[in-house]
Amino acid sequence: MSIITPTIRVQSADFDLQAELTALTADHKNIGAVVTFTGLCRDEQGALSALELEHYPGMAEAEMFRIGELAIERFSLIGLTAIHRFGKIMPGENIVLVIAAAPHRQAAFDGANFVMDFLKTSAPFWKKEHAADGQQGDWVAAKDADDTARDKWR
Repeated sequence: MSIITPTIRVQSADFDLQAELTALTADHKNIGAVVTFTGLCRDEQGALSALELEHYPGMAEAEMFRIGELAIERFSLIGLTAIHRFGKIMPGENIVLVIAAAPHRQAAFDGANFVMDFLKTSAPFWKKEHAADGQQGDWVAAKDADDTARDKWR
């Protein structure tokens, strides 16, 4: 049995969901389910003009890789891709992509959820809001609900 390694990237450029899905599933006839999650920048009902995302280079990728390896092992995933963008992201644009492939649907769903719950709380990314009226907003504080979602996996 081959060792599965997660595909992890932190990048400023947008990603192509279909291209990433094709790359992950090509030549894998044992995949029974693929779950994709794409997180988008919202405009907060017109109040937000952009999100600015920063990360700790090197550490963000390492933590994402660690989370990916845990998900692969825990849910017997056949493949996993996680991409997180940084820089200024406009409403409607992609922020994060997680693709989990497994022999069965529940493992794919759980793998994708696990990765997102840990990315939101463990990977060193920070978000700053930019208001539609031109005001530079504040850094977004961590949410207790994100910690609660992560803690259900322990």
